[in-house]
Amino acid sequence: MKSNKLLIIIVSFLFAFFITVNTINFHVQSQDNVSETIRIGALKGPTGMGLAKLMEDSQAGDEKQFTLTGTADEIVTGLVKGELDFGAVPCNLASVLYHKTNGGIKVAAINALGVLYVLENGNTIHTVQDLKGKTIYTTGKGTTPEYVFRYILTKNSIDPDKDVEIIFKSESTEIASMFASEKNLIALLPQPYVTTVQMQQPDVRIALDLTQEWEKVNPDHPLATGCVVVRTELTENDPETVKSVLSEMADSVSYVNQNVDDAAALIAKFGIIPNAEIAKKAIPYCNITFIHGEEMQKALSEYLTILFEANPVSVGEKLPDEAFYFKY
Repeated sequence: MKSNKLLIIIVSFLFAFFITVNTINFHVQSQDNVSETIRIGALKGPTGMGLAKLMEDSQAGDEKQFTLTGTADEIVTGLVKGELDFGAVPCNLASVLYHKTNGGIKVAAINALGVLYVLENGNTIHTVQDLKGKTIYTTGKGTTPEYVFRYILTKNSIDPDKDVEIIFKSESTEIASMFASEKNLIALLPQPYVTTVQMQQPDVRIALDLTQEWEKVNPDHPLATGCVVVRTELTENDPETVKSVLSEMADSVSYVNQNVDDAAALIAKFGIIPNAEIAKKAIPYCNITFIHGEEMQKALSEYLTILFEANPVSVGEKLPDEAFYFKY
């Protein structure tokens, strides 16, 4: 009972922390006393984790301002109003934003692959085929996790409307707490909730990694879920600064993946994930990356096409054109 209560407290705190907005300002003046601030917005969780080292370096004198938020609304507003220069957002949102701003933003890199996992506190699921006839709990009805899951089921000859029962809950924390009281539970959850559950319930196992399952049916196109976007105006007026910032982001991603202990401490320090231990265990499963250029365009266009076929609204009712991609 004590363990169950502790799980609920931790995941509830994590969720509450995620939906708050935290702005961290690292701002200095240039030598001629003219402000030259680069403004970067990112979601807490996997899409923002790769920026942790860049945020730390910025405290040492770099001219950058970071806005962290638990929802995408503030990033969207900042980009639309010109109050942000860069944003780390879900890939489908980048497409929606591109259309809504009439080309006012471009996508520059994929910074996160899949973070979805099928969990089980049993030992019955080892392949996608094993899900047939099962009940799976998840969140995000009508959002990209549902489309990705349904796509993978379909590609494995499983009808998501007939062969499985998908039960949607309002929050990941609700499903996480269910593992403390129910046996033989199967759920689809994102990181870092997966790590949080497993830390409190050691008998819960990762049954399927949806990133790997995606790659089995799309070997040439990785699952692209998070990306970096930049204001089109900045790419036109100062492309060298854009390239420089993107290079720093790539270096930060490399640091996070190669220095997990130190990166986890930074991730907790900046509130990207509030607990360093959770961050440390989650980093290897968050598929933090930095893919740009032609490879980025190929992967992202395939992903957006699949989402468009599932629901055109999910990508802004039409697929973006060539101008959507900033390649360097």
